Amino acid sequence: MKIIRQAEIYAPDFLGTMDVFIVNDKIVAIEDEITGGFEGLTIEEIDGSGQILTPGFIDCHFHILGGGGENGYHNRTPEVTLSQLTTAGVTTVVGCLGTDGVGRDMVALLSKAHGLETEGITTYVYDGSYRLPIEPVTDSIIKDLLTIDKIIGVGEIAISDHRSSQPTFAEFTRTVADARVGGMLSGKAGIVNVHLGDGSDRLKLINQTIEETEIPITQFLPTHANRTQEVFEACLEFAKKGGVIDFTGSENPDFWEKTDGEVRFSKALKRFLAEDISLDNFTMTSDGQGSLPYFNEQNQFIGMGVGSAKSLMVGIKEAVFKEEIPLEIALRAITCNPAKILKLENKGVLAVGKDADLCLLDKETLELRTVIAKGQVMVAEKEVKVWGTFEQLGK
Repeated sequence: MKIIRQAEIYAPDFLGTMDVFIVNDKIVAIEDEITGGFEGLTIEEIDGSGQILTPGFIDCHFHILGGGGENGYHNRTPEVTLSQLTTAGVTTVVGCLGTDGVGRDMVALLSKAHGLETEGITTYVYDGSYRLPIEPVTDSIIKDLLTIDKIIGVGEIAISDHRSSQPTFAEFTRTVADARVGGMLSGKAGIVNVHLGDGSDRLKLINQTIEETEIPITQFLPTHANRTQEVFEACLEFAKKGGVIDFTGSENPDFWEKTDGEVRFSKALKRFLAEDISLDNFTMTSDGQGSLPYFNEQNQFIGMGVGSAKSLMVGIKEAVFKEEIPLEIALRAITCNPAKILKLENKGVLAVGKDADLCLLDKETLELRTVIAKGQVMVAEKEVKVWGTFEQLGK
């Protein structure tokens, strides 16, 4: 049992300064002050004064196995470690495969996800990789969604990119249809995570599917929506129609803005808000551990970076401090919005009965101080007081 005392709560909506009571892996009370009734019990107290309490971050596009190989074997990026996630505030992660669905496959992805779950955070995965047709774990996408708990959708399918499999409309729509039916039968989101390259077609396959079939716009989560100004404009139009778009954060937004023409998250969100689009219709992910190659005009490899979960807080801080976006709005990108579109019912909000995934941030700087996942302290930079007898602590 834990009590976080007198933190400013952003759930992500601002609730005021309150206490939060955690039992095992659940939030059981959020009150102005929690007192009494604890005789004979061991309670950990965490001082939240001068800090902001938020839901644990959800990173729903992460290459937990690593990525790369786009300029040869030596460019393969490493698997993520638990601490790389928790020290960035990530308590829920969705793993995916990218360009390489051969050297890294679904069995390895699921194994890595289970390993991270055992270490203390919540994990899910997407089925497939850049290429269509995908190679499911069983004999179909529908069966994967029905029988493998961790698989919650399909992706990341690459379109409008020279590294994609150049899928046809028929291939694309059949995959999306299977993801939808599999999601319906299993009670999962069945979301289709679509990698957007910088090609001129942009969202053409997605828009064509929406226009020519009965599949709704809510079935898609196109990512890298801020890859270029042109891609960003196309994604804004998609969001205006009711679609959710995923911005990619960056640990070094100055570099990618200058080198690759990327629209940094803070500016993209500012423009998004100016268009009066629903606050439910955006997310931000890190593309963590994925290779971030950049190419010349002939699509020749000229360099590479590596995605980091730390890019999430870089984006949030810039949104708040540079663009003066309210914290409760910026936080939606990595809390309640991904939880909603992925149907993660106990994630992304601070409320009684929800999972005890929380982050404490310094009120002035938004620096991460404490991370709690499933009720367990994963990162702590402030004193934790434990009240109880030596006998109780021994037990």
